[in-house]
Amino acid sequence: MRIEISQGVADVRLNRADKRNALDPAMFAALVRAGERLKTEPGLRAVVLSGEGPDFCAGLDFAAFQAMRSGDRISADVDLPPADGPAKETGQRAAYVWTELPVPVIAAITGHALGGGLQVALGADIRIVAADAKLSVLEIKWGLIPDMTGTQVLPELVGRDVAKELTFTGRIVNGAEAVSLGLATRVADDPRAEALELARSIAGRSPDAVRAAKRLLDLPRDHEAGFAAEQREITALIGSPNQVEAVTASFEKRAPRFTDPA
Repeated sequence: MRIEISQGVADVRLNRADKRNALDPAMFAALVRAGERLKTEPGLRAVVLSGEGPDFCAGLDFAAFQAMRSGDRISADVDLPPADGPAKETGQRAAYVWTELPVPVIAAITGHALGGGLQVALGADIRIVAADAKLSVLEIKWGLIPDMTGTQVLPELVGRDVAKELTFTGRIVNGAEAVSLGLATRVADDPRAEALELARSIAGRSPDAVRAAKRLLDLPRDHEAGFAAEQREITALIGSPNQVEAVTASFEKRAPRFTDPA
């Protein structure tokens, strides 16, 4: 992660452009640590979260899917201090830490925001997206569910029926459709430039009022129960026969052969 702070605005970038800013253990840890650091940053008024290079975040690193064949979970290997909020697991913390920041967080989305990458973006308060960006709740492709807070956040943004359609299908939507569905706030030719301009505008407002507004607008949902349910479901899925088959078929570029649940 790269963090540059100027006049109360933190410019935060996922910095793994050669891998489309994919999520590996180091990236999970960096996201959580960056967010935790900014929670207590003196004089902070707003945050812009974006990715270096053409993509925001293309989701889990391919190595993670290979590990899942044997039931392993790369985020479990990340060494972090214990969480004090409702998000306990590393992947959930990597997304939810941006919601926990006391100041507004604006995600600037270009290129791919897929799977876990989209869930990180959903942790922001506002999402400014390029028209040709590609967003997807992609976990179903790998026989999984969104487990980085996505199952709890999506219905609030797009409605329960649209959340189900996106989650069941994993279909990719462009920036314009993302705005129409509620996944994103607005389209921009240069999302990062617009996000920084918006952040500077917010930074010029009363910080007490802005923080109070964020606290009130985020009240309250039973995240703890929802996040715990996510973890029960994902733990049962990783390494299960159908999940392994989803990954294997994808790598072998063939149609999967799933077994019906008992």
